[in-house]
Amino acid sequence: MHKILLVDDHSDIRRLVRITLGKNFEVFEAEDGVTALDIARRHKPDLVVLDVMMPGEMDGLQVLDAIKADPQLAATRVIMVTARGQASDFDDGMARGADGYFIKPFSPLQLVSAIKETLAK
Repeated sequence: MHKILLVDDHSDIRRLVRITLGKNFEVFEAEDGVTALDIARRHKPDLVVLDVMMPGEMDGLQVLDAIKADPQLAATRVIMVTARGQASDFDDGMARGADGYFIKPFSPLQLVSAIKETLAK
């Protein structure tokens, strides 16, 4: 069973994605970057769905950088989900190693499809 880490400061978004994923995945959740990184290091998820703008010490891009810099996590797939929809934001996320980029509001079904597609690679 694939492990998915959902990281967003809005619990309703995490709940929506978790419900859409169904019972085919082991799902972990975090509402901030520091907690997300701690969970990622402990549970080694196969994929992280990561919001960019979050409160606290680390935003999503900093978490992405930390995941890709950690030899134990570097192969972890990351799909960014954010309200930041400028082309430069997309380019920045992809250049840092993101595997996908969704702009809020997004279709949960399309996100789950992208998750499954990314994990199949």
